[in-house]
Amino acid sequence: MKLLIKHGRVVHPVTDTILLQDILIENGRIALLERGLEGEADQVVDASGLVVCPGLVDMHVHLRDPGFTYKEDIVTGCAAAARGGVTSLACMANTSPAVDCPEQVGYVLSRAKQGCGVNVLPVAAVSKGLLGEEPTDAEALKQAGAAALSDDGNNVDNANLLRDVLIRARQLDMPVLCHCEDTSMVAGRAVNEGSVSRKLWLEGRPAIAEEIMVMRDAMLAEETGAPVHICHVSTARSVDIIRKMKKKKGVTLTCETCPQYFTLTEDEVLTQGALARVNPPLRTRKDMNGIIAGLRDGTIDAIATDHAPHSAEEKARSLSRAPSGMIGLETSLALTLTQLYHTKKLDLPGVFRRLSTNPADILHLARGHMSLGAVADLVIFDPDEEWTIDPEQFASKARNTPFAGWKVKGKVKYTIARGEVIYQDERI
Repeated sequence: MKLLIKHGRVVHPVTDTILLQDILIENGRIALLERGLEGEADQVVDASGLVVCPGLVDMHVHLRDPGFTYKEDIVTGCAAAARGGVTSLACMANTSPAVDCPEQVGYVLSRAKQGCGVNVLPVAAVSKGLLGEEPTDAEALKQAGAAALSDDGNNVDNANLLRDVLIRARQLDMPVLCHCEDTSMVAGRAVNEGSVSRKLWLEGRPAIAEEIMVMRDAMLAEETGAPVHICHVSTARSVDIIRKMKKKKGVTLTCETCPQYFTLTEDEVLTQGALARVNPPLRTRKDMNGIIAGLRDGTIDAIATDHAPHSAEEKARSLSRAPSGMIGLETSLALTLTQLYHTKKLDLPGVFRRLSTNPADILHLARGHMSLGAVADLVIFDPDEEWTIDPEQFASKARNTPFAGWKVKGKVKYTIARGEVIYQDERI
């Protein structure tokens, strides 16, 4: 199978360049990368006026399968990912049953084969049943195909358990993805502690609950030498802590944020209610600016979605009773381009280092690079096309996004995984 992409602006995140190039893909890999390519191909894609980049690697996704497939399943989640330009995703372990044994890792990998071709990376649990009491068998989980360990959705309160897991993870060269919120300070609380929580007469989730755990887990990374990754950073002070710790020799510390944290503030809760409820919560304007500063200076390595589908009935509950989370697979690229690229906060190579190359490197995944011989996982998009976010058009089962009706710039035209077109804009 040969696929030829012609006349595209090809973004090379590693070399920080954008070149006018054609790309010949053969047997799922980039065979040629130069201008003026001619010759026979099974399919030719005219990318004139379009940008060609490594496919997005979303390292934080909830696919709800097994156990909650009325919200999402692996097949629909992969379809949503393809529409958003995502070619690889890491799915979290907080399913029912939890992905805490090799059999559950095998289930995820087996179901992924029924999807559209998006590369699915199971993330296995740190602790059995996500209870924070007994560690899982990390070696067996890795052998079964787990890409990382995480109790995401829950903080690992037991520091000694987490330390033991990190020591083992270092031996296995396996990243540990940490949800950082002190449980005792946030349990049952729906929104950020601040002006909005006071206005709504609700107990809030204080920023310090995140920051304490970010510092603890960063210190454990320093002490153990293990690869620690901080999930969904939401406060300016967390960024400051990570920035300082990353400068220390021998600390293998990375982190991510999500589009909602550089796009929305806690005020969104006042108009959107439970649709704007997410953990950690939306914060203040100061925090949002701190997140953007961390993206610009490289403190924040990755942009992930924390795609968290829920049913319409669940999100229709009162703010204090509705589940936390919002979906993001089909909007993350457009929101990032709109909020960061079109405002000149990041250039295109910088955007795709955070959406593709860095998350791939953190997960030890041979993706996210534009080079000869690389796996041909690509997204082709129009960076300037404006469109309106309409959840009713989503491939996801869920509709819980606060971005409905937003006008954004950046439209995916093709998503290519292993040299196969797995999504094409219907208007092409």
